[in-house]
Amino acid sequence: MASETINNSRARAIWQALETVTDPEIPVLTVVDMGIIAAVRVDGARVTVEVTPTFVGCPAVDVIRENIKKAITDLGEPDVAVNLVFDPPWTADRMTDEGRRKLKEFGLAPPIRGLVQVGLSPPSVRCPYCDSALTDLESAFGPTLCRAIYYCRDCRQSFEHFKNV
Repeated sequence: MASETINNSRARAIWQALETVTDPEIPVLTVVDMGIIAAVRVDGARVTVEVTPTFVGCPAVDVIRENIKKAITDLGEPDVAVNLVFDPPWTADRMTDEGRRKLKEFGLAPPIRGLVQVGLSPPSVRCPYCDSALTDLESAFGPTLCRAIYYCRDCRQSFEHFKNV
């Protein structure tokens, strides 16, 4: 029983540490908000974290892995492995409600829950500034692979949208 309590305490501390690791491209989001933490295992002295990236070619993956490892090592955990996993793949539905709220406050339209986009026709995206649905896709290619650029016809603002996957 004491061993189980220690492991639960360690696991809680690890999850709390993960909640401090932010996405280097969208610093208002944590890796927990994004839903990219697939699993956390504590086996003896070893801590293993499995991360499912939002996109296979995400340029931030190496930084995220190092930041996760540092956050957990800073807890005093000497043996930390951070592994990438792709099965099952990440989907926008894994993002937390808190993450969606933070994205919108940041001025980035969150992904649409439950949407599976097929083909090139863009989804109807609500403006994060005025909540209008009168938006147009300006570019399917934003500053990163996971974002597209839209324009709001009501408030006349361009904004980024976190793509659905």
